[in-house]
This record gives sequence, structure tokens and C-alpha cells, in this order.
Amino acid sequence: MKIAILSRNRRLYSTRRLIEAAEQRGHQVQVIDVLRCYMNIVSRKPSIHLEGETLDTFDAVIPRIGASVTAYGTSVLRQFEMMGTYTLIESVALSRSRDKLRSLQLLSRKGIGLPVTGFANKPGDSKDIIKMVGGAPVVIKLLEGTQGIGVVLAETSQAAESVIEAFMGLQANILVQEFIKEAGGADIRCLVVGGKVVAAMKRQAAEGEFRSNLHRGGAASLVKITPEERATAVSAAKVLGLSVAGVDLLRSARGPLVMEVNSSPGLEGIESASGKDVAGIIIEELEKNARPGNTKTRGARG
Repeated sequence: MKIAILSRNRRLYSTRRLIEAAEQRGHQVQVIDVLRCYMNIVSRKPSIHLEGETLDTFDAVIPRIGASVTAYGTSVLRQFEMMGTYTLIESVALSRSRDKLRSLQLLSRKGIGLPVTGFANKPGDSKDIIKMVGGAPVVIKLLEGTQGIGVVLAETSQAAESVIEAFMGLQANILVQEFIKEAGGADIRCLVVGGKVVAAMKRQAAEGEFRSNLHRGGAASLVKITPEERATAVSAAKVLGLSVAGVDLLRSARGPLVMEVNSSPGLEGIESASGKDVAGIIIEELEKNARPGNTKTRGARG
């Protein structure tokens, strides 16, 4: 197969591993910077162009689109779908997963366990929202934040109100969530591929920190997940329509709670902790499904 990987940097660990895994299986790989692509949106024959050349010969596309370029990256991915090219992650699923509020609403509708979450538009509602999610301490998150950036733990109601007012004063959209104390500053990252959890790791926050993200100094280790955690991770990925997903779970007194679902999960931590060839498993999933026209979004769906 001829595979396109949509990534802005071929030297990133995850991109590099996907290239290696694909080439080991005899596939031809081209890394494409989505921001350098331009599109011809025309009836019956849409096309994508790069440096004067038309990109129309790929059997499959693997999106590794960063959060900062979601809008344009998703439009390029959608254009590939309109051309009938199989995409490992569909554009509608990618955009759905990047919208934290929409994701939580969809997961909630399906009865999947979540931290109690509040969302509002006016600072004057902050007292009621804090009370609604169970009172301080609370976690306040920027909707557009990634890798733990824009996530604040407010220990008191007064501190929470100040943080909420500050964010809202900057016209930022935020979520207010209950703090799951019993999680102990740790979460579980489950890597779901093709409806199965293929690897899992525990991420423990550094001392004095509550965010367990590896980018924030968290430590990764191998973990054995429960059947309930496995089922929750698989269900979360399915609800959002993701064939590959990193599902972050918190272990709470009332069972596993989904904190976030990532449509472009990093591979370095999970491969190191689990010892598994996750990149190879992802390429195998691609091989099973890649065929012309195998995309649900080829029609008029937005």
C-alpha cells in the first residue's frame, strides 16, 4: 500500500514509529505537512495539492494532526475522504474528539462514567457551578488545552471563583470538574485499536503536581486494567467513532471515569511502559480496513 501520514514533523517519535512499522511490512510511506497542502474543492473531482503536485494515489491516510492545526488539518483529511481515500481516523470523529465539551456530552448520553462537569458562560454562575460539581477542590480546564496546559486545581471555592473569573475575563471557554481525590494524582491511559485495548499504562503525577501528563513530568508504568476499565475504554472510543484512541481513565470510588479521549495518542510512553509494538498493531488495523471508498464521510455529512 501507499500510505500518507499527516504530520508536521517526521522526526516525532510517534510519526517515526509508524513509518518504521509500515515500511517493515512492505508499504510505501509519505509524510505530509497538512499546512502545506492546498485543495481544489470542485464537484465530482476534488483534489489535494502539494508543491504543484496532485496527491491522489494513496491507499490510506493516517492523521497525526496536532491540536493547534485541528481546523485546517481536519479539512485536508475530509478532502481525502471526498476523494474516496480510506482514513484511519475519520474527519468527523477527529473534530468530535477535539471538542472536549461535545465529547463529554456524547459520552454522557451513552451512560459512560465521567467526572461531574459544569459548563457556563457567565462569571456570575461560578458559585453555583462549583456547588453543582460537589464543591472545592475542583479542576478547571480550558476547552482548547492540551498536554495538561490550561488545567488548574483550585483548592478552595474562593480560589476557584477567581480562576473562573480570570479565564472568562479572557473570553476563554472552560470546564469545571469535580476533583477525584482517590485517584491519587494518577490516571490510566488505555490505547484502543480496532475496538480492543491493545496496551495500557499508569501515569503518576510528579510530586507536588496533580496533572499526570508525561509532558508535565508524570511517570509511566505498566498496569493491569480491570474488565470494567477495559469495557469503558472500548465504549468511549466507539461512541466517538475512533478506530484508534488513547482513553484516559480515573480510578474512582464509583468505578472508572473517562477524563479524556485522544484521537492522536502519543506512542512513546505506551510502547515503553507496555513493551508492545503499538505502531505495528495500528498498521495491522490499517491493512484490515484500507480499501477505496471505505469512508463513512464520503457523502454530504459535515
